[in-house]
Amino acid sequence: MRINTDGVLLGAVAAQSAPVTILDIGTGTGVIAMMLAQRFPDAQIHAVEIDPSAAAAADQNFRNSPFAGRTAAFSISIENYKPAVKYDLIVSNPPYFVNDLKNPEKRKEIARHADAYFFEMLLKATAGMLNPDGLLWLVLPVKQAENVIINAVLQKLFPVKIIHIYSDETKEPFRQMICLGFEVKEVVHERVYIYAAQGVYTDQYKQLLKDFFLAF
Repeated sequence: MRINTDGVLLGAVAAQSAPVTILDIGTGTGVIAMMLAQRFPDAQIHAVEIDPSAAAAADQNFRNSPFAGRTAAFSISIENYKPAVKYDLIVSNPPYFVNDLKNPEKRKEIARHADAYFFEMLLKATAGMLNPDGLLWLVLPVKQAENVIINAVLQKLFPVKIIHIYSDETKEPFRQMICLGFEVKEVVHERVYIYAAQGVYTDQYKQLLKDFFLAF
């Protein structure tokens, strides 16, 4: 499972004031969790992953990283995960092809597809795992993000920030990064543009990822 734009942007942007406990749901091979470990040196990061081989890779990556003492991977679904702590920050780059054509490769199907109930379950599970001032960050296609924001109200989770992600200034946004919390606030809107020209990253994108990408 390769590093993708959605994941690295989430790892670079998701934040909460001085988080001590962080959960990464659907960690894959652990990239987002390690980015958060780098950004928040006082935090303990837990990562759950339903795919056993990806969870094993994440565990190995954690053990070989400078963050070995603060990161832990668990091969389990979020439905069955029962943590002993509550979290200040929860992040997820979840499956998003809801009710869409299934990928014939089973592992990719698990990683990239979700039925409609999935997001309802995800919101309910995370609401029960967040501290009162905790924040949930998700990155999703625009339509799914809008639906999640509507359904989150049922769990008393409300939008705090929405980051609209564009390929470039000529196109419509293709993703939204949404931040949800228990307090009703005026929603902050921001924009991120990835390309300034074909094959040329914007200064904004490079600034966000310079601490993680050697090329920047």
